[in-house]
Amino acid sequence: MPEKALVIIPTYNECENLPQIAPQVLAQDARIEILVVDDSSPDGTGQLADDLSAQNPRIHVLHREKKQGLGKAYLAGFDWALQRDYDYVFEMDADFSHDPKHLPEFLHAIKSADLVLGCRYLEKRVTVINWPMTRLMLSYAANIYARVITGNRLWDATGGFKCFRRRVLEAIDLTAVHSNGYAFQIEMSLRAKLKGFSIKEIPIVFTDRTDGSSKMSKAIIREAIWMVWWLRLKAIFKKL
Repeated sequence: MPEKALVIIPTYNECENLPQIAPQVLAQDARIEILVVDDSSPDGTGQLADDLSAQNPRIHVLHREKKQGLGKAYLAGFDWALQRDYDYVFEMDADFSHDPKHLPEFLHAIKSADLVLGCRYLEKRVTVINWPMTRLMLSYAANIYARVITGNRLWDATGGFKCFRRRVLEAIDLTAVHSNGYAFQIEMSLRAKLKGFSIKEIPIVFTDRTDGSSKMSKAIIREAIWMVWWLRLKAIFKKL
């Protein structure tokens, strides 16, 4: 059987971006399918996703009753994927900050790794477009902070463009993953490392969204600050 890849795209009010990004994702490789995880978007994104799914069997939709956060959306998508025969599972934003053209690079890199991360700061080379300097510095500092506290030597631990081999998600106790925002990305990569899986970072160009609004909040930042210490303690006592 040919390998299959699933790109999980969480959505909340992405009716402008979803019909544009979905065909571009599918165009990158015939093995790719899409799962839209919609949190009852008031702008009708969920119905739009259903319409796209009706037109293309490679697009699937998972509806959730309310907005519950990015991490929980991905966990629901992982569970959906593991109930089916996908070999690779991607995380990807709907807003074009993650360029679909990078998907073939991930599929090539995953041949020699268990988890591939799209990196905005690989070896201190910054590839971020249209972010204000304050947000860029916050993101860069957050990655240094996460690297030092958790001991997971990644250049971009908070990045959300990534590809898992199926066996990684099968090995991680997804019911024990508690973080939801940036910390979710840090936690998933740390859990993969502690399970002994190989992680590879590849360079990507990250472009800030042009349509829709950012989901960044102070609560997400606060969670990331304290969660890395919780992860460090759990790792020390081998509870991850």
